[in-house]
Amino acid sequence: MLDVITIGHFSMDLIFLPGLPRPRKTLGGPPTYTSLAAKRMGASVGVISKVGGDFPEKYVKWLKEQGVDLSGLKVSGDSQTTSFALKYYPGGERDLFLRSRAPPISAEDLSPSMKVRAIHVSPIANEVPADLLETISSMTSIISLDPQGLLRRFNNEGRMHLQKMDDLSFLRCIKILKSSEKEIRALTGRESVTEAIDKVRGYGVEVVIATMGEKGSLVLFGDNLYMVPSAKSKVVLDPTGAGDVFAGAFITEYLKNPDPLWCTCVGSAAASFVIEKIGPKGFKGNREIYRRAAPIYEKTLKLHL
Repeated sequence: MLDVITIGHFSMDLIFLPGLPRPRKTLGGPPTYTSLAAKRMGASVGVISKVGGDFPEKYVKWLKEQGVDLSGLKVSGDSQTTSFALKYYPGGERDLFLRSRAPPISAEDLSPSMKVRAIHVSPIANEVPADLLETISSMTSIISLDPQGLLRRFNNEGRMHLQKMDDLSFLRCIKILKSSEKEIRALTGRESVTEAIDKVRGYGVEVVIATMGEKGSLVLFGDNLYMVPSAKSKVVLDPTGAGDVFAGAFITEYLKNPDPLWCTCVGSAAASFVIEKIGPKGFKGNREIYRRAAPIYEKTLKLHL
């Protein structure tokens, strides 16, 4: 029985950061960041993912050393691993370019006999079809979704833009949805983030989280909407993977203490550590995360929809 399985592509990222003379090559994708965040908090973790024949063996070895179960990883020798170029600008904006894409994840890649307490679905390049979520939901009662990769479209140069989805019926399979403010508005076609959250709730999603960077996060559960301040980082070097770390920490804490408000604080705190380093580093355990989460829990504010 694993605690958390992440479904989505690994990626090999080329990261351009302000002030650095050269881009950094690093392992990325939700199976990396979500899994390592959950593992450092004490969860047993695994992935369902696909990579190409160019995926370095050193990454496989390193992930296994970190305690990530890779039995659900499939290597397609004649394909390339999903790869992005991420260009960050002063102020936090970024451009995202798709350089290559691994084969999609299908029902044949799932193991119905797999025992898992929670599954986090986080596509990054349309690799998880929306209609696969119903099959995934039969594997466990706790399905978390980051819809980022369902919304992304890429032009001929690989530049990413977001596109609204007309059919959101797949949300009925989801218990927890975590999205950025921009992506949840794109998902629902709503200009207001609170209206977007309310629309997602209308499909029966129990916990809806919209992250808003330095402004904090909005979390809705039951009939309660809260503003959660962001946890403060000592320095911001690389925002890549922060949302995935948030999800990994949130889900792990939710399995122990299903208070969505506290779990949101834990997710924010965990993310605030990882952005202090470049690449998949800076992960902290429970003690450090709780210490940084406690002050923002005291400052949460109840809002009205």
